[in-house]
Amino acid sequence: MDRITVIGGGFAGLTAAITAAEAGASVTVHEAHHTLGGRARTAEGPYRTNEGPHALYSAGPHWTWLKQRDLIGPLAPVPAREAARLRLHHKGALRRTPPFAMLKLLRRSCQQAPEDVDFMTWATGQAGAEGARAAANYAAVALFHHDPGSLSAAFVQERLRRAMRLPPEANCPRGGWANVIDRMAGRAWNLGVRMETLARVDRLPVGKGPVVVATSLASARRLLGDASLTWPSGRTALIDLALTSRRGDAFAVSDLDAPGWIERFTARDRTLAPAGEQLVQGQIPIAPEESGADGVARAEHLLDLAFEGWPERVTWRRESVASGRTGAVDPPGTSWRDRPSIDRGDDVYLVGDQVAAPGVLSEVSFNSALEAVALALRIRERLDLKRA
Repeated sequence: MDRITVIGGGFAGLTAAITAAEAGASVTVHEAHHTLGGRARTAEGPYRTNEGPHALYSAGPHWTWLKQRDLIGPLAPVPAREAARLRLHHKGALRRTPPFAMLKLLRRSCQQAPEDVDFMTWATGQAGAEGARAAANYAAVALFHHDPGSLSAAFVQERLRRAMRLPPEANCPRGGWANVIDRMAGRAWNLGVRMETLARVDRLPVGKGPVVVATSLASARRLLGDASLTWPSGRTALIDLALTSRRGDAFAVSDLDAPGWIERFTARDRTLAPAGEQLVQGQIPIAPEESGADGVARAEHLLDLAFEGWPERVTWRRESVASGRTGAVDPPGTSWRDRPSIDRGDDVYLVGDQVAAPGVLSEVSFNSALEAVALALRIRERLDLKRA
């Protein structure tokens, strides 16, 4: 039986562990924290917040994989009456509909955008400067980057089309992402996966079979001693608020004047906050020279427009900055194929959301985990044949 070690018990690590165990391998997962989940953890207590906005896109390959194994659980769809309360911040005011020029980028002729041109240049040729800028900022909901227009046109356009698809692709598990992680952990346990928490790994195990490193790119860089493990990512100010409920609050606000998104998550799922309270989460991408306070100030301006009297209604508040924790972004002239490779040699494989695998948001972690396990098991078989 093949033995595989997985370092990291987040979404990518659990996907790799389940896949390897289903193929008959003996798997051990090492997780540095006392709970599994990584960035897919959900806070305990009265306010069930995720570590930043999370969504499962239903057209992705991991959706089918999770559904087949009954790992998603109940979902929290957006009621139609709430969906009608989506607001767009454009030219300093809240609007119900996007600028017409922005919709031009959803035409069939715009499906394929070039990799070697920045999005703003390409989209301006398709929809004009105003439509291009609004579209770039709207796409930030799946980018977490302060200047989406400067990134590869192909990279941004794929995320824009998926974010604007009707019916919406983005789904949220009821009760937060922790429910998905708990189901994945249960599946792994039933398959015989050994899971060790509070088990920080400072050096790679030797002689124990293939190793799958399912950590952040920064942690992998230190663990593997490989300075080449770098790739650009976003930097985002996050704000979580609990507000006393009030009729007329927006469901979500997308900023088309600058990148940013605020959503009232209890519009989907009332279990995320106590009765009579609303849980609101915002993500505002910030530039390298900006502080978290700059992002929070922009978020508060959107709150002023969409949540009347919100300062007097706050019952709980939390702020943070996510730096390099929101997935890869591809500059012009690059694609996912140019990111750090999964196969690092010597039976070591790298998985996560900043490696060479396709997809949007968590799909990158999922695809890289499946590829890593396939490579690991195939290579082991070849070595066994050579020895025979």
